Amino acid sequence: MAKSLFIAPTSMDSGLTSVCLGLLRALERVGVSVGFYKPFSQAVHQAESRHNKGKDSSVTFIRDRSHRNTPDPIPLKKAQQLLNRNQSDLLMENVVGEFQKVASQFDVVLIEGLVPDRSEAYIARLNVEVARNLGSEVILVSTPDSCGASELDEHLEFSARLYASPEDPDVIGVILNKVGEPQKDGLILHRELESTPNVDYRQECRVFRENRFRLLAEIPWQPDLLAPRVSDIVRELEVPVLSEGQMHARRVKTVSVCARTIRNMTSILKPDTLVVTPGDREDIIVTTALAALNGVPLAGLMLTGGLMPAQSVIDLCRRALDTGLPVLGSDCNTYETAHMLASLSTAIPLDDPERIEKAMDAVAPRIDAEWLREHLRVERQSRLSPPAFRYQLSERARAAHKRIVLPEGSEPRTVQAAIICHQRNLARCVLIGKAEEIESVARALGLTLPEDIEIIDPAEVRERYVAPMVSLRKHKGLTHQMAEAMLEDNVVLGTMMVALDEADGLVSGAIHTTANTVRPALQLIKTHKKAKVVSSVFFMLLPEQVVVYGDCAINPDPDAEELADIAIQSAESAEAFGIDPVVAMISYSTGESGTGSDVEKVRKATHIARQRRPDLLIDGPLQYDAAAIESVARSKAPDSKVAGRATVFIFPDLNTGNTTYKAVQRSANVVSIGPMLQGLRKPVNDLSRGALVEDIVFTIALTAVQARQVEQQKPVSA
Repeated sequence: MAKSLFIAPTSMDSGLTSVCLGLLRALERVGVSVGFYKPFSQAVHQAESRHNKGKDSSVTFIRDRSHRNTPDPIPLKKAQQLLNRNQSDLLMENVVGEFQKVASQFDVVLIEGLVPDRSEAYIARLNVEVARNLGSEVILVSTPDSCGASELDEHLEFSARLYASPEDPDVIGVILNKVGEPQKDGLILHRELESTPNVDYRQECRVFRENRFRLLAEIPWQPDLLAPRVSDIVRELEVPVLSEGQMHARRVKTVSVCARTIRNMTSILKPDTLVVTPGDREDIIVTTALAALNGVPLAGLMLTGGLMPAQSVIDLCRRALDTGLPVLGSDCNTYETAHMLASLSTAIPLDDPERIEKAMDAVAPRIDAEWLREHLRVERQSRLSPPAFRYQLSERARAAHKRIVLPEGSEPRTVQAAIICHQRNLARCVLIGKAEEIESVARALGLTLPEDIEIIDPAEVRERYVAPMVSLRKHKGLTHQMAEAMLEDNVVLGTMMVALDEADGLVSGAIHTTANTVRPALQLIKTHKKAKVVSSVFFMLLPEQVVVYGDCAINPDPDAEELADIAIQSAESAEAFGIDPVVAMISYSTGESGTGSDVEKVRKATHIARQRRPDLLIDGPLQYDAAAIESVARSKAPDSKVAGRATVFIFPDLNTGNTTYKAVQRSANVVSIGPMLQGLRKPVNDLSRGALVEDIVFTIALTAVQARQVEQQKPVSA
């Protein structure tokens, strides 16, 4: 039977949903099989309902972001009706029955409690009844606000006393959320208020010092998590859109109500700022457009009073709109508009996965999940979940501490990814490009380039790589002049740094083709002595686990020897990143049921791979469903040790592999990390030209881990 943790908020604005989602992710990261159940749903504010169309946020987030089919919560009004009819036993029977559906699938179930509400006094007791009937241990979620240690002691002891009778569950721990949140006095129009000085609650609170409760986490107040998209403002306030621009991507961190002269307003034209001004202030409108043309990613422009500038002014600003600057209208005056913006809902819309992920990732690392796992005495999962994979990848990259060169040094996503890697200590990134260009890109993004991040001006170092490059390629007739010309390409220059052991790995492809990235690596770094081909893998973050697909990017039609090599390389890659390799050689036929040259190639490759690596679990040919689904495996390949359990899928050719990975990625909304190249002496990895910043961050981390494997002579890139 699954164990359960009841998450009980002690105040109205505790950030309960973010804490529950973050706690779920934290437990996943330490390998706990964890489910989620929310017994009751409360009425939401009008703004939140408009964003989420009446759906419950927690349940919908869980369903959309994972494989968990958590039951629908009971509306609180329906629960209240049953209580009023003295049918509390029936209500609890329903709750226990729905809980059992979840508990049958997981080792631990998180149960989200009800938020206290002054108008519904029975809520606290309902929380206690649910926790008692489900045999749950309780974790309190509290926001310290501005209270001192003694006040927090009293507040937590009072909240815990609700669960203190002999038959009631124990309170085992406390999560403090929004620590350092500033006091709000008057009209707040920006998210960058100074946080209040933090109290050392762990030491100063008696309940923690005397181990009355375990302090499981102190989660700081983070204003970035409050930043809505411009489109969220449009939806909530129901204001007209004059120019859509990039309103679904740009976020509002600061609202600036502007009625100043041009000279006095330049300081407020910063990234992520929504400029609010009367529609007849054409000087401010033109100045805002000029800032957008100069590369400042403003959140948008809002014109109040139902006024519009002259057509000639609109025509003058047309190119600024082409940069993606959203422009909104408002029929209200400037003060009324400002008041509406200050009162925006802080709830995360269901269609904002980026903000949901940020919230979960902000909470999860701060929770003492290892203590919880030990307290619950839960064994680790054998399958590696996506959050566990990302967490382990980050930890291994930090431990590797490798120097990774980024040839596309002034590309905006690459600059942002390098800064993130620097902040997270995932790698020592080297940006190739002119320092002033890179600094300008960072400023335009509203970011500060760390002083100790490494930037190499290619013009200053190019000449010293000419002779070594000629030496590496003299058997191919490379001349001094030809090498000089090739080194004008920063990817070639970065590859030479890796070839000469001046860098541990390279990541490129945000603005270059795969061939631009791979060709110099094949020429200058070359394949590992044990590798027959250079191949690739994608790490597919399926809802329940992470699996490996190979080769989906490099080899159009490998022969049996090459396919066997790809299988072994991919198994080693999986193992290096914490995935137990169970290798399925994919075909349109399973076992001996089919014939033809394509099936025979897979059959022969399986035989070769088994001979070369008898220690690996490898089987084929297998159809994809037989490899992946246990029930299908029982009928199609009952004697196979791989069927139904595969974690590494080897496709017979590029057409099959690339089509399958894209179909799974797009149709099932699955995150894929890669392609990661295998078979080179040192790691070089390619990016999709549509890569997101986070994709680049994880690819850099992958490259750092590969580099450490090469160093330890346990080849990932074989």
